[in-house]
Amino acid sequence: MVRLSNKLKINIYKTKKNIICALSLIILQREKTMHIHNLYADESGESHFRDIEIDWAEDKGYSQLSEKLPTTGIIFRRTIGNYELDWHPAPRRQYIVNLDAAVEITASDGEVRIIKAGEVFLVEDTFGKGHLSASVDGKERHSLFIPIE
Repeated sequence: MVRLSNKLKINIYKTKKNIICALSLIILQREKTMHIHNLYADESGESHFRDIEIDWAEDKGYSQLSEKLPTTGIIFRRTIGNYELDWHPAPRRQYIVNLDAAVEITASDGEVRIIKAGEVFLVEDTFGKGHLSASVDGKERHSLFIPIE
């Protein structure tokens, strides 16, 4: 067995840490925006998906920040693992962030998206037919609702 001196161990640790930091910066610099899902209703009440890009307003070198967006609070939600909600409009304009499980959303135009854990979803179909919502793989889901009304 080869034994490393403490000095060599520290240098290896610093090298690994520097490589990880450099790779992280390269990845961050490539990403000029953050993509989020958006469900909205057109003038006739039909719901549709689109993708929205959130621009970075501030670059701190190790992280990037968007502009501060107005919100009116935060709601914590737990959803059982075997649900299927019928057609319904969103109760208000809000961001939804899935924390630990996915949700399947069907827009009234027929498009289906799986919104995974960690993804951000802006719901704006507050009138019209709305959308369908169902659990994925029978998993209980914890999420954050962030109203923007």
